[in-house]
Amino acid sequence: MHSDATSAADPAKPFPVATVSGPGGDTAVPERLRRVAVASFIGTAIEFYDFYIYGTAAALVLNQAFFPTLDPVNATLASFSTYAVAFAARPLGSVVFGHFGDRVGRKSVLVASLLLMGLSTALVGLLPGYGTLGVWAPLLLVLLRFLQGIGLGGEWGGAALLAVEHAPKRRRGLYAAFPQLGPSVGFFAATGVFWLLSAVLEDGAFRSWGWRVPFLLSFLLVAVGLFVRLKISETPVFAKVMDAREASKVPALEVLRRYPRELLLGAGGMVVAYGLFYTATTYCLAYATGTLGVPRDTMLALSLVACLFLAAGTWLAATRSDGAGRRKLVLAGTAASAVWGLILFPLLDTGRPVLIAVAIGGALFCMGVVYGPMGAYLPELFGTTVRYSGASLAYNLGGVLGGAVSPLVATRLQAAFGSGSVGWYVTAMAVVSLVCVLGLPETRERELPG
Repeated sequence: MHSDATSAADPAKPFPVATVSGPGGDTAVPERLRRVAVASFIGTAIEFYDFYIYGTAAALVLNQAFFPTLDPVNATLASFSTYAVAFAARPLGSVVFGHFGDRVGRKSVLVASLLLMGLSTALVGLLPGYGTLGVWAPLLLVLLRFLQGIGLGGEWGGAALLAVEHAPKRRRGLYAAFPQLGPSVGFFAATGVFWLLSAVLEDGAFRSWGWRVPFLLSFLLVAVGLFVRLKISETPVFAKVMDAREASKVPALEVLRRYPRELLLGAGGMVVAYGLFYTATTYCLAYATGTLGVPRDTMLALSLVACLFLAAGTWLAATRSDGAGRRKLVLAGTAASAVWGLILFPLLDTGRPVLIAVAIGGALFCMGVVYGPMGAYLPELFGTTVRYSGASLAYNLGGVLGGAVSPLVATRLQAAFGSGSVGWYVTAMAVVSLVCVLGLPETRERELPG
């Protein structure tokens, strides 16, 4: 078994770049890296598109389509509860897909996760509502959402490892930025499709069938994702493990035995990224349209603008982490998030579109600064034989703690204590993440085999 110890790089020694000679010159390896970057980016963009369209639909229409017998507040809570089911399923997906990803390989598992996620999403678009199936409609909705969560639980870790394990040591943050940008693009696409449908359809048509169109598009996106992913190769780091016959027998148990600190603190570090994102998007969308009376298409347009801030924060922090270090930038992002939590709702409550855009855009920029470096940071915390399982579990446990409950807690807090209490909740999550990251080491100089 290789060592996981941190090894300092020699700045005077140039980093070796492997090349393969061919008719076009020594370009085979750079071309391979570009293909990997594109594959990891497109895969996460598609899968997070699938995941986010559910959140948008939950905020706008699923309460009426599947829970029409409940009062508005409880219907919204029920809708967000089905939304939360996927977060509970994601750690299970991490264990299942991580097991095979650490034993069989990253590539084949990523293809399976894409199929599961995409098909369960598309089937939501075909699912009849409560008026047709009665109580079976919400039950089947929960089942499909659960399958979505399992699929996404196996997606992120594999996509991040695909980029990180192919990348040169001093460029891991840069290459990990590509799968980390996937959620920004996926959210932009999901919000854009809903905004377009909301703008061109009458309200009755939107609530009757229009909301189903984004889900049905997943059939096409899955085909695109499969075409791209089937063209990539297994990561060289994992190939060495297989050649040496060092694959872990039960990766999840080995993570718990060898890396309990990294697992728990890594999950804690992700809490604010999830909490801030789903509070600023899913909950704020429901709050602004339902409580503040902001028109639906206006809020969706403002969310599109905010996506640009998320992408900017993600790219800036991920690429800078190769020089400044992962830990330093994540700490900066959590500190900024703690401050922004207190600003978010005073700006939102003005009801003015420009200030709402600033509120949500600022929150997502802070989230991006935390999230960007995590693409390289979490994988670097774990050894190669359990890296898929370890990074995925940390990432998705953070999702349970930060993402699953945020819209539910925010809805209850706002109803009981007003919107300011939701801002304090965001700040509290940021403080938790700050403390957890303080307990983790810097990892950018680590060798990945281990």
